[in-house]
Amino acid sequence: MSAPRIVLAPDKFKGSLSAGAVADAVADGIRRVRPEAVIRWVPVADGGEGTVDAAVSAGFDRVPVEVAGPTGEPVRASFAHDGTVAVVEAAAACGLVRLPGGRPAPLTATSLGVGELLRAALDTGCRTVVLGVGGSASTDGGAGMLAGLGAELLDTAGRPARPGGGGLTEIAYLDLHKLDPRIHEVELVLASDVDNPLLGTHGAAAVFGPQKGADLQQVALLEEGLAHWAALVARRTGYYAVDLPGAGAAGGIGFAALAVLGARRSGGIDVLLDLVGFDRAVAGADLVITGEGSLDAQSLHGKAPVGVAARAAKAGVATIAVAGRCLLADEQLRSAGIESVYALNDIEPDLQRCQSEAAPLLREVGERIARTHLTAPETTSA
Repeated sequence: MSAPRIVLAPDKFKGSLSAGAVADAVADGIRRVRPEAVIRWVPVADGGEGTVDAAVSAGFDRVPVEVAGPTGEPVRASFAHDGTVAVVEAAAACGLVRLPGGRPAPLTATSLGVGELLRAALDTGCRTVVLGVGGSASTDGGAGMLAGLGAELLDTAGRPARPGGGGLTEIAYLDLHKLDPRIHEVELVLASDVDNPLLGTHGAAAVFGPQKGADLQQVALLEEGLAHWAALVARRTGYYAVDLPGAGAAGGIGFAALAVLGARRSGGIDVLLDLVGFDRAVAGADLVITGEGSLDAQSLHGKAPVGVAARAAKAGVATIAVAGRCLLADEQLRSAGIESVYALNDIEPDLQRCQSEAAPLLREVGERIARTHLTAPETTSA
């Protein structure tokens, strides 16, 4: 029997391990049982936090840059670059993890740093920019991002409007004359697993505002600001894009990217799988192992494990998953193309220990997978 060929394509275990660390731990466990196994690492992400790391793991160069954080303070961020393609992660600039002290700022958090990251990416001379969105702290409709690219957002007195979603109603004039023209010379891909519109009960403020610390009154203020901002953008561009799928992504960054920057939206995991060469890696493989911290209902809507399983199925390769916990029924998993799941809380019921001891638990999971799915060679006597 030949050595088994396995592709490890997990997403991060949020708050615990990076995608690469998850893959390393599972691989260690597999090799304890099948040391001859041929294992290919293809860590992935769905456009949110970890997108740049996934691109770097696939051979892109990491480019560090200092930009404005969600509350205006400078933060050290980075994007990935391979000569023609740049991968920018919105969360690297305005992510929830960037909030000073972890204190929510639902009305004042800005996407300014995202625009600054895009400008830095344009400086490399790239022809394509992938903008991964997810995990943002801001709900400013992407107004800050446009400011970071050179646009001017002015109040009735001709002064710069306050940053953040709470300042959107102050904007009386959007001047795009100083917008960096290079943004229209590249292909801009909005990599998002979110298909929410900008406004309404399924929009950026109503759905994601509470996750960013907004109470009911603040959600109403943000909704009012986003509606004002959308109308202003429509008057300036002639394009009313509030109902486009993905317009509500990252607090409306998706809206500004689609309505003003001319981006095209694609599922975040599909974009990343193309970037990291997943189809080449899976060709001829015996098994694909994917996963994320929590396999739940959200996983079924464009998250990394389901995207990986779909691509693997096209290549005729079975997929199993690892997770910190799994809240999906067997039928849901099968419909998503996942044969079985190995959850850490099946080994260790204490969820806190599942997080703090994820690596050794994943090594144990790797051993179990090898024993169950990778039958050892039979030995014969003379």
